[in-house]
Amino acid sequence: MPKIEKKNFSSPDESRSFSKGNVKLVKLAGVTFGLATFEPGWKWSESVKPIAKTKSCEVGHTLHVLSGRMRTVMDDGTAGEFGPGDVGIIPPGHDAWVVGNSPCIAVDIAGMAEYAKPKK
Repeated sequence: MPKIEKKNFSSPDESRSFSKGNVKLVKLAGVTFGLATFEPGWKWSESVKPIAKTKSCEVGHTLHVLSGRMRTVMDDGTAGEFGPGDVGIIPPGHDAWVVGNSPCIAVDIAGMAEYAKPKK
């Protein structure tokens, strides 16, 4: 019989830091939940690209933005912006950056298992 599972981002299973941001990861029933904090001035192509070593972010995201704003531009040029309360899906193949002077804080339930994880 399945059991109730509970964890808290205040005691994550793993944390990853990068220039102008960090993610806290908790894993439950095979799902990796990520709490991401992106500081003003954060941009994927400047902060995470050196770790990922890919042209653009190749991780897909299913996220809920708690605060702040983020702009995302796909490799084909289509763009979108996410703000507080927004829930969205961002396919692989994009760049993203914080808009404004407030941190963007989001919970991601699809793309954090490999996000900002150094390639071996």
